[in-house]
Amino acid sequence: MNKSFKSLFTFSILSLLSFIIYTFWSTGFFKTIDNKFDGQVLKEIKLKGTEDITISKKDSFAIISSTERKSFPNFKQEYGNLYFLNLKNKKYDLINLTKNFKTPFAPHGISIFKKDSLHVIAAINHTSNGEFIEIFNLIGTELIHKKTLKHKLIFSPNDIVLIDENKFYFTNDHKYMDGLNRLFEDYLGLCLSNVVYFDGNNFKKVANNIAFANGINFDYKRNLIFVASVRKFLVKVFKKNIDNSLTFIEDIYCNTGVDNIEFDSENNLWIGAHPSLLHFNLYSSGITKISPSELIKINYEKKGQYNVEQIYIEKGDLMSGSSVAATLGKLILTGNVMDDKFLILEK
Repeated sequence: MNKSFKSLFTFSILSLLSFIIYTFWSTGFFKTIDNKFDGQVLKEIKLKGTEDITISKKDSFAIISSTERKSFPNFKQEYGNLYFLNLKNKKYDLINLTKNFKTPFAPHGISIFKKDSLHVIAAINHTSNGEFIEIFNLIGTELIHKKTLKHKLIFSPNDIVLIDENKFYFTNDHKYMDGLNRLFEDYLGLCLSNVVYFDGNNFKKVANNIAFANGINFDYKRNLIFVASVRKFLVKVFKKNIDNSLTFIEDIYCNTGVDNIEFDSENNLWIGAHPSLLHFNLYSSGITKISPSELIKINYEKKGQYNVEQIYIEKGDLMSGSSVAATLGKLILTGNVMDDKFLILEK
């Protein structure tokens, strides 16, 4: 074995070890999970894959995105529905809003916008025929499908936020859909995903170079867009400009794999998260039975002034793979990617 070959071999081994150590460290594998919550579980509601939940605070109801996922990411057509949950009383009865929607429907991220007495709902829809965005009108508890949007920029959609009845932003969480490129994108934490804006007629990219862009939401009062970068454990803060382009402000490090973003009545961010992405990957692949859940709250004042608070964390025995935390008063509705129930907590 000549000297140059030995050097190359040594370099390759060290590079592989560095990659393995980086992957374990950067995905939270060594994070200590001790159950913590200063509150109580009010109710467990049986419903599979409640990946996103959003609440109309003025009208005290929640819309829930539910898909019966066998694995994540999915490789076959899956099916789900949107549900209405009345929060004005403590019966917590679910109403299936899309039981008569005949198109293949596997909802992911959702958003709601109220105009006068009408609620507009947007939902990401993953199908075996492609990726779509569905737009509905909600009148009472009747959901009316208005249109289906398809475009070349809707290729790996994850979450969506309406800014009025016709316009929205959404995230594409990957550049590559499968193969080694997808593997490298995930495990190396490559910044290849983006944010796209739709003005009612046209689509355009408004933010790039994000590692696994996930949840997105809009702070109307401060004109800020928040985007979760789950792979980097970051929430990225953008200013929304007059032309609806985005100007990057800063990253908020959260020390957990941030997923969907919701606001409380004081404009604090509430986020469902995955404290260990490798444990979640083992769980979503069917190798393990549970995955830890975490909920965090971010009080964001301005650039450089914010506080990240851990609200809830557990090993996954109660609920695995938390993905959202939506609040109304003292209530916290927390959903997940693949579990067979979601929780209503009270803090």
